[in-house]
Amino acid sequence: MPEPPLYPLSFVPLHQYRLWGGRRLSNWSKTPLPGDGPIGESWLLSDRDDQCSRVANGPLEGHTLRQLIEQAPDRMLGALAGRFAHFPLLLKFLDVRKMLSVQVHPSDTRASLIPIGESGKTEAWVVLEADPGSRVYAGLKPGVTADDLRSLSERNVDESLASFAPAAGQGVLVEAGTVHSLGDGVVVFEVQENSDVTFRLYDWGHVDPKTGKARPLQVEQALACVDFAQGVTRPAEPVAEEHASGPRERILSCPYFTLWRVWSAAPFLVGADDEPRILVCLDGKGLIEYQDAGFDLEKGGVTLLPACVGVCRLRPEGEITVLEIAVPRQP
Repeated sequence: MPEPPLYPLSFVPLHQYRLWGGRRLSNWSKTPLPGDGPIGESWLLSDRDDQCSRVANGPLEGHTLRQLIEQAPDRMLGALAGRFAHFPLLLKFLDVRKMLSVQVHPSDTRASLIPIGESGKTEAWVVLEADPGSRVYAGLKPGVTADDLRSLSERNVDESLASFAPAAGQGVLVEAGTVHSLGDGVVVFEVQENSDVTFRLYDWGHVDPKTGKARPLQVEQALACVDFAQGVTRPAEPVAEEHASGPRERILSCPYFTLWRVWSAAPFLVGADDEPRILVCLDGKGLIEYQDAGFDLEKGGVTLLPACVGVCRLRPEGEITVLEIAVPRQP
């Protein structure tokens, strides 16, 4: 079969019911939220067996991300093609109206706790909206033990878990093995390893209205994942960098992904040779220029630049704020 023509690809968001969610993701999506119940997650880019993103623009509209990678792995993934059979990241918007469960994800070293086909899960958040009283929990206070975590309750959770009041613009890296939660009115962008392995320690007394039951906990599996030496997690300190088209800031970086933030009213370059890049628009709108064509990018939109597309020019219409996300070439 001939290889598909590739270009900057946008995708249809996959909205997900979550009992702790709300309806604020309507502000971050061009497609209506389904029904009238709580929507906690919109998956922006997913290469999961059960939830795979479909292209929303151009001649490849309707094709899945999985199909494109299977048909053209080198042109989609470039230098990453030898390392990954599927796209290695999962990107989401989260509307956490109530508190997310207190949970932990395993690292790749906890192979016995990771189902076949999954991986460990390091993730990161960029705070988009935060109500007064919202909270991020991430990491343990000094001296916290497994017995302390076994007995978590709303009364004593603040005695064990470090926390802070989130503010729009903050980046938070949540490494595998970190006990964490967030909520009470916070909206975040999330990037994570392409994994869905989560173990709950405590769920704030939530009852799922669809089942009338509390969700199950996995306390012992969670404790087996916890890095008790990790300590407190704080918001990341952005680092100013010079780029070919002007200044930008690196919000955070780890072995699995790097996030930069760019805001500009003047055209600037995005993408890289021989590696895929992802663009997420947080404010404003503009056109991605590629081969004499323009591809729309506006608030809430995500665009994947396949590796063969390389470097493009982004021309804002007014001022635009964009996240650019890369997978490091070396693990």
